[in-house]
This record gives sequence, structure tokens and C-alpha cells, in this order.
Amino acid sequence: MFKVTTSEIRDLIIAFIFISLSFSILYSGRNIAALQQIFPIVMIGLGLGFILHELGHKFTSMHYGYWAEFKLWPAGLIFALVSSFFGFVFAAPGAVYTYAGNYLDDKTNGIISLAGPVVNIVLALIFLFIAAAVYPLAFYDATMQFVFIVCSLGFSTNSYLAVFNLIPVWNLDGSKVLRWNIGIWLVTIAIAGIMTFMSMTIGVENIIRILIGF
Repeated sequence: MFKVTTSEIRDLIIAFIFISLSFSILYSGRNIAALQQIFPIVMIGLGLGFILHELGHKFTSMHYGYWAEFKLWPAGLIFALVSSFFGFVFAAPGAVYTYAGNYLDDKTNGIISLAGPVVNIVLALIFLFIAAAVYPLAFYDATMQFVFIVCSLGFSTNSYLAVFNLIPVWNLDGSKVLRWNIGIWLVTIAIAGIMTFMSMTIGVENIIRILIGF
């Protein structure tokens, strides 16, 4: 049975606000007026990805019969905010901890760790497809323009969350996936990396124009 504790909800909300604020600072160029405008957009496009990433870990852990709970990492909150002033975001405000006693085999641990980045990759593609669907209408309708902006940011930020978490260092998801299966790690980080690279170089709007031949 899926269960969320009161402390877990609190930690998720705090992490959600901090990670959204950090990316808003990054995208606004530290301009207060721009920050106020972009913050709610980031909360939808990125915040949804962050919450579903963590729930992906939690659901997968509980699928294997383990209790799992998200917990804040206070230092990670500070790192996220500080790094946003230097052109990137260290997106690790907390993590889902799986309580498996004294032993969790590499395969199970790898699958649990992979679940979060895969959620971000899938969500990024959903955002991209929605953005492509509303793109022609965004020129004439303010609501569709807002949806397009949210989805464009959702694609770029979720792609980044996926590739960041798949970096095989420290306690990030990538280190556990790599330890389990190098082939699966290579495929997933390649997909996330290409998506992130394209969003940072070509731009989401140009990706969509290529896709729909606009």
C-alpha cells in the first residue's frame, strides 16, 4: 500500500520550493521582475518533474516490498540556491531512502535508482509533444502561448534533471545504475544527454519547428 508520512510531505514541499526557486534564479538572470514571472512557470514544468522523480523511486522501492521515504538534505538546498548564481543548479535537495535491512542487491538498487531519471525522460518527451501540438496556436492565443512556455521549460528542465541524476558520482542515481548494468546506464544517460544538449544549443522552439516542419 502506498503511504506518505507527514514529515515526507513537508520535506517534499520544502525541496519543491527550493529547487523551483533555484531554477527560477538561473533562468531569470537574477532579475527580480523576471524571477517573479518565471517562478510559477518553473513550479509547473520543473516542480512536477521533481515530485514525480522522487515518487518514481518511492513507488519502485515499495513495488519490491521495501519501505521508502523522501528526506531533505539541508546542505543540498543551500548548494542548489548557491549554484544557481553560477550558471547551473546542483539539483539534489534530498533523496528517497529505501529501507531494505542489511542487503539490497545491485540489480534491485539499480532499477530503483533508474526509475527517477526515466520518469524525467518520459515527462520531458510528453512536455515536448504537448509543446509541439500547441505551437501553431501559440502565435494567436495567450493561453496556448503560456502552455507552450511551460512545456518548453518542462522539456529542458526534466532533461537536465535526468542527465544530472545519471552522473555516476557520489550517491547520485547514475552510480547505482552503472554498478548494476553499464549498458542500460549508457543508453539512458545518452538519451538524457542528447535531449539536454539539444535544448541548450538548438533550443526547444527550433526542435519543435524541425519536428513539425513549421
